[in-house]
Amino acid sequence: MFKSIYYYIDKFDKDEIDKLDKLISIIYRNYSNKISEKEIKYLVDFCKSQRRKVYISNNLKLALKFNFDGIYIPSFNKTLKYENIYKRNFEIIGSAHNIKEVLNKEKQGCNKIFLCPIFKTKKNKYSLGVTKFNLIKLHTKKDVIPLGGINENNFKKINLCGAKCVGSISWIKKTAQVKILGRFKF
Repeated sequence: MFKSIYYYIDKFDKDEIDKLDKLISIIYRNYSNKISEKEIKYLVDFCKSQRRKVYISNNLKLALKFNFDGIYIPSFNKTLKYENIYKRNFEIIGSAHNIKEVLNKEKQGCNKIFLCPIFKTKKNKYSLGVTKFNLIKLHTKKDVIPLGGINENNFKKINLCGAKCVGSISWIKKTAQVKILGRFKF
């Protein structure tokens, strides 16, 4: 079903990551605390030892210094300084909420674009829904990945999006949900 699942974390927790399926890639995004380079090194080394892809949010310098698999560019970052990065096996991924932001992510050189929120969340009552997601997806040839509000009840609706990947922030954190993911084919 999916090539991979992207899981957003804000701190390195070896035990939590170790429980995840190996096809789940990690996106480290920590906007509130000072980033510890020691923690970053442990995170990258641990993920590489598990052959798990790992990305860092909004910090190209650290992404290159610590040999991340790529960089994640959040929707609020409008800078175009990323489109000329030529590093072997380095992926630029980003997030968007509408067509304008999707087009900006293309200009930034993103290979994959998370479009969110597809479903309602506790934090955000606005959602795209499957139909609007698919309409926005028509404006790009890049891989568009659903993100936001995904849970066990609506997971099967993701098939209607024709997505090759899926992203999750809170759903995977729940131990029971990690087991549920095993029921779906990748």
